[in-house]
Amino acid sequence: MLLDDLDRRLLTLFSDHPQMGVLGASRELGVARGTVQARLDRLVSRGVIRSWAPQLDPASMGYPVSAFCTLEIRQGRGHSPVVQHLERIPEVLEAHTITGSGDVFIHIVARDNADLQRVIDAVVDDRHVVRANTTISLATRIPLRTLPLVQSGG
Repeated sequence: MLLDDLDRRLLTLFSDHPQMGVLGASRELGVARGTVQARLDRLVSRGVIRSWAPQLDPASMGYPVSAFCTLEIRQGRGHSPVVQHLERIPEVLEAHTITGSGDVFIHIVARDNADLQRVIDAVVDDRHVVRANTTISLATRIPLRTLPLVQSGG
């Protein structure tokens, strides 16, 4: 779905001011309230806006250690059994199937390095996981972002 100028302005406004309401956005953008609501509904229904939930910081919640693991999984059963196992581990923030030498790439968090070992042990405690290769993140230089895509004309 291509975004027009009003979509880009609307998404930028709500990214900068997430607590702003529809009426405030209509005033700020100089368009009717119904236009703002219709655009938001369309952006939500097409999956452009996935959530209105707050963005949470794991480090501020006591999980300052962040790591990435590439998992090799046993072939023949697909990814579903491993994904179901990973979904039960709260410290697994994301999981992606990938190409290359691994099969699944996950982002995990932990309270400290000893806790990271516990999380990794939980991740590999599944008969479908053959091997895990873990890399600890030292610093996040560019956090997950999508607004530059919006502003570039996407």
